[in-house]
Amino acid sequence: MTNAADPLRVLIVDDEELARLRMRALIDECAEPRARVVGEAANAAQALVWLQRHGQGPTAPGSERACDLVLLDIQMPGRDGTQLAEELRTLPLPPAIVFVTAHAGHALKAFDLDAVDYLTKPVRRERLQLALQRVSARLGQPITVPGDLSVQPEPVLVVSERGRVVRVPVGEVLYLKSELKYVTLRTANHTYVLDDALSDLEQRLGDRFLRVHRNALVARSVIIALERRTMIDAEGEAHDESSSPGECWAVRVAPVDEWLAVSRRQASAVREALAASGL
Repeated sequence: MTNAADPLRVLIVDDEELARLRMRALIDECAEPRARVVGEAANAAQALVWLQRHGQGPTAPGSERACDLVLLDIQMPGRDGTQLAEELRTLPLPPAIVFVTAHAGHALKAFDLDAVDYLTKPVRRERLQLALQRVSARLGQPITVPGDLSVQPEPVLVVSERGRVVRVPVGEVLYLKSELKYVTLRTANHTYVLDDALSDLEQRLGDRFLRVHRNALVARSVIIALERRTMIDAEGEAHDESSSPGECWAVRVAPVDEWLAVSRRQASAVREALAASGL
């Protein structure tokens, strides 16, 4: 039997590797209740093999759950998520099910299968945390907040680069800038491309980042100056209205020594942030 003080044990079942990595990153960011990923599977067959190996399968029923929760995609090759959920319900100690899918039309079927919750992609951290709380309540575990948040895993952003998946620690991110249909993520040594919306990233990252322009978020810790600069975009126009043609407020970003335009609407917030940091 799982101790109430132990983190929820989570099995992620999704045919997309990037989706599984993103879910791992979101779980790492959730502090209430604590949860940890104990396994992954790309389809229903792999999930059943994993459960079997860990003593909880149709032909090897264990005395306790191999995992407390299955975060389950619905549309997958072979048996879909609802078919796997039906099979999991027949286990002596079935895990809780939370469906995660891009298609909201499956919601009614999901709850017919006694799912604890139903999340739509892209999943927000706050929404996932609520689902974990519901699972914890169903399992009869109290929800506690760790006393020392400094030991929590460093949150990450998951990006895809040249066919490989990269986990970028949020602490290494200098800024995120919207560029047409994608977002550029800048670290001290590299530039990545994300397909997430800048507004969604702003909500996930919280107060560590400051919006300086409708198209840019900057880590507060790397802003070292606010000045009037000539900032010309690719079309030869200033980024913001100003009394001088082509001139606007801009922040200097360390350690790359780059300048990002600041909109007039956000200039006061940037000044306040600099004043609070003693600059």
